[in-house]
Amino acid sequence: MVPVIIIALLSLDQFTKILAVRYLLPQQSVPIIKGIFHLTLVFNRGAAFGIFKNQIPLFILASLVALILIYVNLKNNRYGRFYSISLSLIASGAVGNLIDRLHLGYVIDFMDFRIWPVFNIADSAISIGTVMLAWCLLKPK
Repeated sequence: MVPVIIIALLSLDQFTKILAVRYLLPQQSVPIIKGIFHLTLVFNRGAAFGIFKNQIPLFILASLVALILIYVNLKNNRYGRFYSISLSLIASGAVGNLIDRLHLGYVIDFMDFRIWPVFNIADSAISIGTVMLAWCLLKPK
């Protein structure tokens, strides 16, 4: 199950980024639902919300450390399927953005809800996986 989730989300992330670069110009914004959801191509050279711009080695190292920790925790899973799914989401997002950073030196973002910084599928997977992981770790036994 873990490899399927990671491969599926990673493929979706990379495919949507290819489409965004192919069909959008940098900073171009195409309304899908006007004023609510737009496609806006952004080349993010930082982390979440664009912080720590141009710290590529730091982001690469952090991603690699996170992936190692995820692998170890998946092998020693004490929490069950929901926990595995949460770590799979985080891993797929980390790999998706890591590929961008290694290949391009920045992350391709394109989903724009106007009230939040522009993001991508990998960012969504990381965010959803993190909420799921917190639930696993904090829920009453």
